Parts: sequence; structure tokens; C-alpha cells
Amino acid sequence: MKTMLEHPPRATAGAGAVFPHAALPSSALLLFEQVSKWHGSVLALNQVTLELTGGITGLVGANGAGKSTLLRLATGQLRPSLGRVTIRGLDAWDWRSRRLIGFCPDSDAFYEDLSGERFVYTMARMCGYDRNEARRRTAGVLDRVGMADRASRKLRGYSKGMRQRIKLAQALLHDPELLILDEPLSGIDPVGRQELLELFRALASQGKCLVISSHELEALEKLTNHVAIMARGRLAAVGTLTQIRDMLENHPLSVRIEVDRPREVARLLLNMPEVVAVDVAQGESLIVKAHQARSFFRDFGRLVSSEGLDVRQMEPLDESAHAILGYLLGGSGKT
Repeated sequence: MKTMLEHPPRATAGAGAVFPHAALPSSALLLFEQVSKWHGSVLALNQVTLELTGGITGLVGANGAGKSTLLRLATGQLRPSLGRVTIRGLDAWDWRSRRLIGFCPDSDAFYEDLSGERFVYTMARMCGYDRNEARRRTAGVLDRVGMADRASRKLRGYSKGMRQRIKLAQALLHDPELLILDEPLSGIDPVGRQELLELFRALASQGKCLVISSHELEALEKLTNHVAIMARGRLAAVGTLTQIRDMLENHPLSVRIEVDRPREVARLLLNMPEVVAVDVAQGESLIVKAHQARSFFRDFGRLVSSEGLDVRQMEPLDESAHAILGYLLGGSGKT
């Protein structure tokens, strides 16, 4: 599996994924083929090609990167402006594909007067199960998400973490092949988080395909080594964290730094082995060209500390690498 930077990738992720050539294989569970989506004049998703065959894939990116649009296309809530989204060969917009998908949204839209148990049971009935089967499935999923002893309480009294568990329970009712989970760990306490991580691993071991959108790369690292990083509507990188970090190490990097004493700082920077060139821009800005990103930022941090530099802003200029740097280096990925 390859990791790609800068250009719109034809990328695959998941267990046993291979990089496609002339044609993408029909065995894909979730397949995006050159998908673009406009919201009015705004291009929310730009020529995304992605294949998932199984396992757990983490989806990360800053706010506005296109994660929510990608998830809504995958679950058939939106139709692409260009390209095609399929689930096991069926158009994601086709009602038959909904039987293959379990969706746990980030936002809440409950009937607050219902109990958690009644809500999940109602969802089971809406899936077409008779009363006995709906009760059996409701009990099973509530137990699986750790809500069996609290499901009789009304939803209005639930904590954020309990509401997350109920949303996950309804997503599991029909035993779907593909689970789309949008920020499923939000509001979960440390003990509950560990329980859900173990549940996600168990689901993956049963052959399920999980797509987990999260702002927390650290949490995803404990769960999966496969990530898709989105930036400005494109897939900036897809692959294992090791592959992405290795690719980033060899990727030329341009950084704008706003700092006092720019000419003095430029001379100091040119003594760093990772720095290829430094241009003094207008005002107090420097444009630094470097390689070996992690080493550069580590050594620059030491330089700032030892010289007492007043750095007001530091911004990667490479569009495709921006979100990757933000997440891998511990930031938000925002401009």
C-alpha cells in the first residue's frame, strides 16, 4: 500500500489492500471512484478515490477538511456531484446498500422522552424485525455496548458518553458489514474508552470493516495503524502511520516563520543540517526550505529554546502536507 502526497491519490486502505491500476477490484466493501462533491459553489470533496476491504481505518483531518462529506456520501445521505460511491458494488444511494451499513453519527437526534432501550427497540422495528427478534437484538447490542443496566432510564438524563453508546448500539442492530463511526469516543471516560476500543477490535476480528472519524490521532493509534488523512477536500495521505511518517521525512518541506530578528535567525537556520535554503520575506517572515521534517522541527525547537527566539507564527506552506504535519506533530492541522 502506498502513501501519496500532493496529488489526488488513488489509494486503498484496510486489510490486504493493494494499490489499484487499470481497474478497481469488485471485492471492495466501500469504494470511492474519483468522487467530487459541491455544496453550492464550495467544493467539499475533490476527486477522492478510496477502497476499503476490511479492518479498521482511521479518518482524520481538521474541521472543514471534508470528513463529514465523505461519511455522508458513504452512508448514502448525499449523492456525489461527480464519480461513484458503492457498497459491495451497489450504489451507496441505493436502499439495498443500507442493509450493509451501520452508522453512528456525531450529532444527537433522539426522542428524549424515550428510554435508551425503547429507542433501540424502535430502531430495530424500523429495520423490519418482528417484536421478538427486535427485543432479542436490542438486549444483545445494549449488553455489548455496556448499557444493559442503564437502558431503562430516559435519554434526556443520559451523559454524553451514554448517548454515544446508545448510538453505537443502534448501529449494530442489523449486524452490518460496514460500520461508519463519527467521533464515537467523544465524551467517553477513560475506562469506557478502553471498553469501546476493545469492542471495535473484536468487531474487526469478526471481519467487519470500520471507518472511524476522529480528531484524536493518539486514540486511533491505539486502535489501528491504518489512517486516511484529509486536507481541503482531498485525501492527503492513506496508509500506515509508519508509511506516512516515512514519506513525510523524505517530502520537501516549506515553512513560513514569523520571528523577531529574521536575518539573525536566518543565519542560525542555515547552520542546521536539515535546512536547504532560507528566504527573508517582507516584514519579519522567513521562508524555510528543509527536509526530514521531524528532525527539523525538533532541532528548531531546541534552537528557539537556546537562543530565546520570539516565534509568533510557524505555518507549513505545502497544502497536502499541512494536515499531516498538524496531526503527526501534535497540532490541529488548522491554518
